[in-house]
Amino acid sequence: MEEKKKKKKQRVKRKRKEKPSARDLHLPRSSDTNAIFALLLAAISNRPHSAIFINKCLFKLRRSLLRSRTSVTPILALLPTLLRFPTANVACRAADIFGAASLVSFDANEEIASDSETVEGLLSLLESRKREVLLSACNAVLDFSATTSARRQLLKFFALNKLMFVFLQIFKGLECVCLWSDSDGNESPHSLKIGIEEDELSLALLAATVVLINACEVEQLQNIPTGLSEAFMNLLKMIRARVCEEEVIKGARKCNEEGHLCKSNIAVSNLAESIFRLSINASQLTAPLPFEAVQRGLFGAGDTSFGDFISNYWEVSPFLLTRTLKNSDMPAMFGAFMQSLNCNGSFTSLISSILQGLVACFPIASDEHSILNFLNEVKGRLGCPIVYQQDIRVVKTDSQSRKEMHYFKDFHSGCIEDPLYLTFDDISKCGQACEEGYTVALRGLEFRYQSIAAAANTLALMFGQPSVGANLYLTPPNSQGLTCHFDDHCVFVCQIFGSKQWTVFSPPSQLLPRLYDNVLGSGIDCTKAGRREFFLREGDVLYIPRGFPHEAYTNSDAGDGYPGFSLHLTLSIEIEPPFMWGGVAHYALHCWSENQKRPCYDGSNVLSQKLDLVSVNLLHVAIGIIGTSDPSFRKACLTAAVSLPPVVYDSLFQGQRNTFFYIIDKIRTESSFMEVLSSIEIAIQKNEDPFQQIQWLWILSREKETSSEYNTSKSFMIEDLLSLCAQHKDKLEATFLNVKSRFCGEVVFEEVVTSHRMLLQKYRNTRRRYINGMVSLHDKL
Repeated sequence: MEEKKKKKKQRVKRKRKEKPSARDLHLPRSSDTNAIFALLLAAISNRPHSAIFINKCLFKLRRSLLRSRTSVTPILALLPTLLRFPTANVACRAADIFGAASLVSFDANEEIASDSETVEGLLSLLESRKREVLLSACNAVLDFSATTSARRQLLKFFALNKLMFVFLQIFKGLECVCLWSDSDGNESPHSLKIGIEEDELSLALLAATVVLINACEVEQLQNIPTGLSEAFMNLLKMIRARVCEEEVIKGARKCNEEGHLCKSNIAVSNLAESIFRLSINASQLTAPLPFEAVQRGLFGAGDTSFGDFISNYWEVSPFLLTRTLKNSDMPAMFGAFMQSLNCNGSFTSLISSILQGLVACFPIASDEHSILNFLNEVKGRLGCPIVYQQDIRVVKTDSQSRKEMHYFKDFHSGCIEDPLYLTFDDISKCGQACEEGYTVALRGLEFRYQSIAAAANTLALMFGQPSVGANLYLTPPNSQGLTCHFDDHCVFVCQIFGSKQWTVFSPPSQLLPRLYDNVLGSGIDCTKAGRREFFLREGDVLYIPRGFPHEAYTNSDAGDGYPGFSLHLTLSIEIEPPFMWGGVAHYALHCWSENQKRPCYDGSNVLSQKLDLVSVNLLHVAIGIIGTSDPSFRKACLTAAVSLPPVVYDSLFQGQRNTFFYIIDKIRTESSFMEVLSSIEIAIQKNEDPFQQIQWLWILSREKETSSEYNTSKSFMIEDLLSLCAQHKDKLEATFLNVKSRFCGEVVFEEVVTSHRMLLQKYRNTRRRYINGMVSLHDKL
């Protein structure tokens, strides 16, 4: 019986051997891709019994793609089916083929991107519950994301939303996240990458998501569901906080470290950029404070207090608002900020509470209207430590030489061209610097604290300006930080803690300094100037107009019962070129010129068109010349001021209307053709730009280029000007006078106000997005 059973088993075994399996099927050489495609096509039609064979074919195809860079066109017809194959191994291998084909060449990547069905097939794998399938899909997305068209297709089919959702579902926890670096010591902020211990899938999902977020246009970011965007951004913030803590305490891990560390190429700056991008459209980050709170805090109680300030002090004279602690409105503006500070200990603990967790706030150009242009300029640097001179200064005025001395002497020179970052150890030394009499000056608090951003936002709305800056100054007892100087912007000095003695001198000129003018204080001689003394206690506010020299020091012997040190904030209202009255005149002329009906550019009237367009630009130069000597052209335009009491607004608006007509009358009576030509000739001889004052206007013009056949760029305009002056000077002068007369006679105040408010909103949108992004990188109240 046993012998019969043995023979039966041998017969069954022989039959099994005789029946060919998928593993035993002979495949052609890997280079014979056409034959593999034919076998694949046949195998796909016999799904229940072909998974192993299909998998083997795909393995050979992938090797062929990687080695010989064969055409991807044949496989594209099969990929949609293979990506949706019910067997996990086949789906994984199909995703691998998708990724390998994407890397064959730029053309291959573009070809795959144009096949919507294949892209949708890949993204369907992100709905799988199997980790191996998700991992293959994520790796394929990363490979595919190498081109702009590929990223555009992924975003079109909501790949980003799917990746974000899956990552939120499967991420295990922050304790697995760390930093790694392949550099040999002294890691720079740019060399540190994100790693996750023993979780390759989470890392692949995070990498693919960050790549797509950082490729989004503003509109695409707006299309992400709010709840999903906020949840993912909050998790990114926690991951970033975790790795920043890792950097400070442990340092980055090296490549040769034992243990299974999954490593990505995601830098800390890439993570910071994703957080920045996801936050730029958030409305709650920098929502303004109630107007009443800011008005009471800076100007006192009463409906007419702001109107009184505008009528009697704004851009004219210093103004001091004193109050007792019991009646102080300061907490309404800065309560959250004040509560975050540790003011009961040493300078070291106070400074640590202020500087802890700060990152560099790289400046955005005032005439930049695209937040994505800014992000491209600072790519690889977002989230880096604060930069000396850009973000922070540690200075004191020497009592003998009256010159500023920097505590970090090595940082002082040359750091504008080559940013020098303050390390954790450098920041810890700031406390010792204060003990030695140095002032810590921190710029850009409106980019770092939500509560200060809210107060600055409200103040900007009240004055009809794009934004308001906020700086912090911590000065130890019996010390002076900055030397005597004047600013190119108006400031409200808000005394938060302690007290400080201020001296404000009469301005050296009746002309208000324009933003970005040279306002260094080394040449200021205040010995013969009139002066006023102000002693600020906690809760007091001092307004100093731009152009008024000032200095301040602490005095522990004042006997006022306050601590000898001082902590104050300055709220800075920077009147940028488009929002001075001279800028309003330039913009009014620009809008008037844009609205003029001109005939088509053909051969019969090309000369008259050139004369007309050049004359408009000559009038721009004339406005600039008048503005160099007339104080009214440098005053701030407040026509966009909002949320003011009716009696205040009516009075303010009438005053602004009167200023406008004064400006127009000056343009009509004082614009000289010969003076303009002389000014331009001198500028060209000095190799200077005769249109420098309206650089912002040229940028606006480039943003909305028309289909005009006539070239209106600056270089062509100067060439035409020189040519017209040489050949048709009399005609040019006549056209200039005609343009001036028509503009001054036809410009309408109400239309100018409307268009100027639209321009202001354009500036505000960019600033709001920038501030949102920076505030989101700090998470400070």
